[in-house]
Amino acid sequence: MTNIVVPTLGESVTEATVARWLKKEGDTISADEPVVELETDKVTLEVNAPAGGVITKIIAGEGSNVGVGALLGEIAVGSAANDAAKPKPAIAASATAPVVAAPASEQKLSPAVQKMVGDHNLDASKIPGTGKDGRILKEDVQNFVGASAAPRAAPLPAAQSAPRATGPREERVRMTRLRQRVAQRLKEAQNTAAMLTTFNEVDMGTVMDLRNAYKDTFEKKHGVKLGFMSFFAKAAVQALKEFPAVNAEIDGEDIVYKNFYDISMAMSTPQGLIVPVIRDCDTKSMAQIEKDIIDLGNRAREGRISIEEMTGGTFTITNGGVFGSLMSTPIINPPQSGILGMHKIQQRPMVMKDGKIEARPMMYIALSYDHRIIDGREAVSFLVRIKEAIEDPQRLLLDL
Repeated sequence: MTNIVVPTLGESVTEATVARWLKKEGDTISADEPVVELETDKVTLEVNAPAGGVITKIIAGEGSNVGVGALLGEIAVGSAANDAAKPKPAIAASATAPVVAAPASEQKLSPAVQKMVGDHNLDASKIPGTGKDGRILKEDVQNFVGASAAPRAAPLPAAQSAPRATGPREERVRMTRLRQRVAQRLKEAQNTAAMLTTFNEVDMGTVMDLRNAYKDTFEKKHGVKLGFMSFFAKAAVQALKEFPAVNAEIDGEDIVYKNFYDISMAMSTPQGLIVPVIRDCDTKSMAQIEKDIIDLGNRAREGRISIEEMTGGTFTITNGGVFGSLMSTPIINPPQSGILGMHKIQQRPMVMKDGKIEARPMMYIALSYDHRIIDGREAVSFLVRIKEAIEDPQRLLLDL
């Protein structure tokens, strides 16, 4: 008999939640095959089978909180696996046996999704899943219910008001560990840092013209599209070198100045907000930064980001513009002291140097900073340097 146990989860992480079992009792598995997903306050990770055989017992069910080294399940190996794999005569379910609906088990539904399926009396096998490996998400159930109800909706008389939708008026779902950790860290930032935000606006016309002129050549040579994030990453590195306090952090009564530039990139995933880090941005080309962003983004959505890849950043960039945000006040990612917020590009009338009014593609940018370590003059000047570098990208090449 071989045990499936909770592996080391990473620095400062001692506990996880069993998100879902990828296998069920009686399944035959191979060595190193993923059998269960664990969710920590930072990442979702898969636990692989330590040996091939048959899963004889699942000890920690979905939703259970487990510590490092805790027993998750048992695997029968060798002759014991052959015995375990033999069909057993049907017996009545015991009082302690877990009761799981057949469709939910086959579809490997999360507890929240399983509840929604049961509430609406649905057949999970008929619901198209858009999650990883065809996993059914809450949104899939909601869309399925809406699509199923639409054809049956009869037109109401003009004077009659529409009835309230049937179903539960509210749903209580336990916060994931990742969501709990995000909430905790953001609240800590508000409670600890003397946080202020300063704003500016950037004319994106020159960068957009540059992208249009070289996007095909850039993609052909480097195998990746030229985006805005690499411009802002390079501009941030340049500004951080000039204003080192923005790249520093407070540790007790000391200020720790960082002589490296590991830029955290805020990303939205189905599991929640995560902030993976692009290491040594000062030494990387724009093409490599773009490749790193795409790689991290893809793996983040698939839940394959490691804990190490989300630690050690010195400064954060977040782009609310991809969701249509025109302006926001981003919250510092502790223990960092600054975060740059990008926003939606929008045509606005601008008075040019010659006094003429032109419609220009403008973006509001924001810097939230910890006033305990960064003075207002430094914060405003830092954001001006970002503006100057984006409006005149040649400064990035000439290090001006």
